[in-house]
Amino acid sequence: MGIQERKERDKERRRQRILVAANRLFSKKGFSKSTMEDIASEAELSTGTLYLYFKNKEELHASLSLRVLQYLHIRVEHVNKDSDLTPERKVEKLIEAMYDVYDFDPLNIINLFHLQSSETLRNLSPRLKILIKDLSRKSIGAISDIFQEGIEKGIYIENHPVAFSDIFWSLFSGVVLREASKKTINEDKDYLKKKLALSFEIFSRGLKKDKPTVQRWGS
Repeated sequence: MGIQERKERDKERRRQRILVAANRLFSKKGFSKSTMEDIASEAELSTGTLYLYFKNKEELHASLSLRVLQYLHIRVEHVNKDSDLTPERKVEKLIEAMYDVYDFDPLNIINLFHLQSSETLRNLSPRLKILIKDLSRKSIGAISDIFQEGIEKGIYIENHPVAFSDIFWSLFSGVVLREASKKTINEDKDYLKKKLALSFEIFSRGLKKDKPTVQRWGS
């Protein structure tokens, strides 16, 4: 291994060390109460070293969300490219993928939703903004392709597939954020998975040209 290659490997290891420390600290103290100095201490590095890798706390926060987007893209593409699945089965697998994405990193999927709806995205470095936007676009595109296939085969109602994918993503993010906000008041109650299941069922049935009755909540 050459000197330059070793330097790049060490640099990436240090970057990952910072991300792990930040994630641990955000989980314990929350984003707003954590400082770059706190993160540096958690990572056992100097604050100056942190700024060599991330220009501010928001950039660090967004980089953690990027990891979730990368996993999302992998899962959705896997479903989209499975030619053995019918359009209806692909939607079922897509819904399963959303549960997997949430379970993969609950804290940072919530952070991602906040990031996408805030001004923070505008203040990130151009490279990070491009990565986030590109992965988001590819994931939404893959989801749209799933719905497009169902439309072309006459299974789903005729409408723009991107509209379907936007609604699907909004449904997912909205339920997750709503339940996360309620959990800050009462941590003992967690109805996220049940409400996601009901929401996805309503959405899936609404896609079809023939719409059977939706099962009642709690039955």
